[in-house]
Amino acid sequence: MVDNRYATALVIGSVLSLLATVYLSIAVGTQHWYQYRSPPGNHEASNASELREDFINGEFDEKTFSDTLFHLNGTLGLWWRCVQAHAPGQSYWFKEPDPKMVTQCVSFTLPQQFVPKYKDPGNHNTGEDVLRTYLWRCQFLLPLVSLALVFLSGLIGVCACLCRSITPTLCVGVLHLLAGLCSLGTVCCFLAGMDLLHRVSVRPDGVDGSLGWSLYLALISSPLQMMAAALFLWAARSHRQNYTRMTAYRVA
Repeated sequence: MVDNRYATALVIGSVLSLLATVYLSIAVGTQHWYQYRSPPGNHEASNASELREDFINGEFDEKTFSDTLFHLNGTLGLWWRCVQAHAPGQSYWFKEPDPKMVTQCVSFTLPQQFVPKYKDPGNHNTGEDVLRTYLWRCQFLLPLVSLALVFLSGLIGVCACLCRSITPTLCVGVLHLLAGLCSLGTVCCFLAGMDLLHRVSVRPDGVDGSLGWSLYLALISSPLQMMAAALFLWAARSHRQNYTRMTAYRVA
């Protein structure tokens, strides 16, 4: 039998784990980790359509898509990059007073996630920037590892319920703790990578950057996973100590 205190801890921990998983999944699948705000006139610039075409249909190049994000109110995520552009069918010869804007997104393919970064973005002759390369790779691998750990802990939890045992909860707590560290590592790698990118890339005047809500969702998921881990570890440890005392009392 499981004491009510342990059962309550397990239920709360499961709810926190579910919330963290939902938040992290949404964060991974959306593109609002970092967003740029460019002056309104950039969309009417002579090279705006050319930048957008290279962004959508051109070859993958860090400098190309970074410059387009700078000029066209771009947003960047772990798997997506998006820009704002004029809606299809609008004339570029006639300037409407309030033109309709649409968001156009392009996903990062798996091979593109492993493309090396260079000390001077877009210039392959400057040599690979190893730190930025591995920060980029870690920022998309770590959340997948985190979700996999939570999924594995869920399987162990289901098996524990079927066996009517609280002993595997210790393993569930450890897996959630590792998942929380992976989620936190994702945010740290992304922030560090963006800071290094802005050091080697010159942003045009008037372009501002800010963190997006997707990043905050990933950041919130980390403490939720750690709180769930603490509850699972407490329940497993306390139940084990109580079981040991009861066994010693019966033997005595």
